[in-house]
Amino acid sequence: MNFSDYLLLFGGMGLATYLPRTLPLLYLAHKQLPQWLIDWLGLIPVAILSALLAPSLLTTVADRSFSLGKPELLVAIPTLIFALKTRSLGGTVLVGMLLYWLAGFFI
Repeated sequence: MNFSDYLLLFGGMGLATYLPRTLPLLYLAHKQLPQWLIDWLGLIPVAILSALLAPSLLTTVADRSFSLGKPELLVAIPTLIFALKTRSLGGTVLVGMLLYWLAGFFI
């Protein structure tokens, strides 16, 4: 491949990446969305975070079997309670790291 082929390839990949993102943004920029849709869209980050965390907290890596006794899950529960009570991101990270470090000694 020569330079112009690579340039065309990178340009096409850029269009394929950014066009699906910008078209809805441009279309919806001046529209008023219904409140139910705004509420529903607000749940997407929670759903994505849950989908990312649940497998690592509830299953073993080797065979993906369900396990409630994992140290990660045992640490996540008090860390979640701390986060809900204090609403402090920095404190939650520190508590989670401290509890995980302590779990390494006892579990």
